[in-house]
Formats: sequence, structure tokens, C-alpha cells
Amino acid sequence: MIPEKQIPTKAFVVEKPGTPFELQDVVLDEVRENEVLVEMKYTGLCHTDLAVQQGVISLGDFPVVLGHEGAGIVRRIGTRVQDKTLREGDIVFLSFTSCYRDACTACHEGRTGFCRNFTEINFGGARGLSAADSPISLSGGDQRAVRAQFFGQSSLSKLAVVAETSIVKCPSESGITVADLEHLAPLGCGYLTGAGTVLNVLKTKPKTRFVVLGMGAVGLAAMLTARAQGVETIVAVDIVDAKLELAASLGASHTLNTKQQPDLVKGLRGLFSEGVDHILDTTGVIPLLEASVQALGHEGTLAIVGIAPVGSSLNINPRDILVSCKRILGVIEGNSNPALLLPYLINLYKQGKFPIDKFSKAYDADSMDQALKDLHTGKVIKPVIRWMDL
Repeated sequence: MIPEKQIPTKAFVVEKPGTPFELQDVVLDEVRENEVLVEMKYTGLCHTDLAVQQGVISLGDFPVVLGHEGAGIVRRIGTRVQDKTLREGDIVFLSFTSCYRDACTACHEGRTGFCRNFTEINFGGARGLSAADSPISLSGGDQRAVRAQFFGQSSLSKLAVVAETSIVKCPSESGITVADLEHLAPLGCGYLTGAGTVLNVLKTKPKTRFVVLGMGAVGLAAMLTARAQGVETIVAVDIVDAKLELAASLGASHTLNTKQQPDLVKGLRGLFSEGVDHILDTTGVIPLLEASVQALGHEGTLAIVGIAPVGSSLNINPRDILVSCKRILGVIEGNSNPALLLPYLINLYKQGKFPIDKFSKAYDADSMDQALKDLHTGKVIKPVIRWMDL
């Protein structure tokens, strides 16, 4: 039985930018009225976690517990949580949080991925930008506050006090079990971003000529979603042959290795002389973004989800955009409403149309270093931390 007020657990703590993930004993506060205590079963590792850990993306105070692709079991529910169907023991997925403030049109229209306060509350922490108001502190003699609720959850923890707006209850009729979470945990960010961009932003159609730059988790999720929508022409672009072979096995009609063919425009125009309809970029590589605009056909759209280096800028001729009626869109979390998109993706998975199990791998919590090494070397596309044996 978990004691009231003080909830001991273990979590990966990052002491300061550039320091490693260290599994430490921590203590959680009791849940507040609008929060939920979740026992994590699996947590996906996202490049955004690594970018914050390495100091590439700056945010509030350190030390911090990161993680924003959690899935697990509800263990306690705040007294004013709005979803009255939520029960202890329910399987839940965790995604980003949103403000739902009166002035935020996007939230009230269900476009929570475009929440005007997205950066503040997801990177800063749902309780605030300072660790002074955090549900986590170090245990033992060092009782410093640890900033938590990264993306409303900080799910790189065995137990987490989660903002209710980050909770997506698993549909009871789906038949999903705890074992399925090994592959489904990353739905809340990486897979949601790729799939949501296809469904909500690009709105691909069967005859769309669709290009995906980068065959990581986001790119593959986008490709699988487009295939599920009946898109026939999908060009997978990467610099690693193994990833392109995987993409081809999952339904890409064409592949292009930009290490072997550095001229993206020539490569795509060689396939489609009039250009392509949509390009989704997951890389943030500036030369690829600039070439993408030239490779687009009339009324083509470039959707950017990759993070470009700080201080970089695009050198694009405005006339090329205007004359050809092209669009460049920055997309956050696929402009998705997780409560709607995640059940849809779960259903696709159950039908065999979203086989994300083909490129994820689970690691025990004490094998974090190996998971990170395999991610960096390309041995695995989506590492997932397993908490059950901890």
C-alpha cells in the first residue's frame, strides 16, 4: 500500500544540462485535486528528452525528471479530475498537456497541439517553470526539489504525478493489455506527431505524392499512417540503407539515400518531373529543407516537425513560394488532440495497419545506457524503458 503524503519511487534524474540520466531514489508528493498518480509500465525515449538532457533545448530549473511517452496503470485520482469514468487500475497513455484557458482558441477548438501556451507548460512543467513547486524531491539526506511534470508527466519514473490533461484512457473495447504497452507507449508523442501531421495537417489522399525525410520513429509513423489512408506513392528519404530497407518493407514505394544522392531536388524530380505534393521533414537539416521547397510541385506543402539548429535560417526565394502557391508549415505534435488520435492509432495497430512493433525495443530500466547507445548507433529506432522488474 502506498503511504499517503510521501510516495517513494525511482526516477531518472538529470542533474544539469550535459549530465547523464541517473536512476535515483526520489519522493513524490500526494496528488493534487487535478492530478493522477500513474504507475509506469513502459516509457518511450524521444529525441526531445535527449535534446533537453544535452542542453540543446533550454528550459527551466534543474535537476529535472524528463520523459513524455509514458503508459501505465492509474493508482490514485485527484478529487476534481474531470473524467469521472477514470478508475484506479485503468490502463492509460500519457501525452502532452494543454492549457484550456479561455483565451486559447486552439484548445477550445480541439486543436490542442497548437495550444498558445504549449512551450511554457510542456517544457516548463505543468505546475510552473520552477522546481520550487514540484511533486518530486530527492530522498535521503539530499531533499532538494526536482522539477517534474515535463510535458505534464515526467514519465521517466516508476511512479509519476501526472496532470489530468496529459491522461488518455485506453478504450476498454480495444482489448489492449499491459503487455501491448511495450510497443504502444510512444503513441503519446513520436507516433502521434508523425500520424497527426499526415491526418490533420497534410490530409493526404490516395493519389498524393508524399515524401518523408528521416526514417526515425516520427517519419515511419507518418509513412504507416499515409499507407493506412491509401496513399500509393511514398518516398522514404534517409542516409542509412538499413532504415530505407525497413521503410520499403513497411510500404514505401520509393527510397532515396541522400548520402549517395546528395541533390534532393534532382533525386525527387528524377522520379516526378512536376514535383511532389507533400514533404514531411523530421530532420531539421537546413539544406534538405531548402531543397524540399524546390522539389515541391504546384500547391505543394512542406510540413516541418524536425528541430533545426539554434540560430539557423532558411534561404528561400519568396517568389518561388508565391508563384507556385507552395506552403511551409511548422507543426507541433501533429496538431493533434491525443484523446481522439490515440484511440484511432490503437485501432490501426490492432488491425495490423500500424505495425510499430517492427521498430521498437524494450530495455530494463537499469539498461538505459545501452538503450541510448543503440539509439545513437541506429541499432534501434525507438527504445522503450521497461519498469516492471525494477
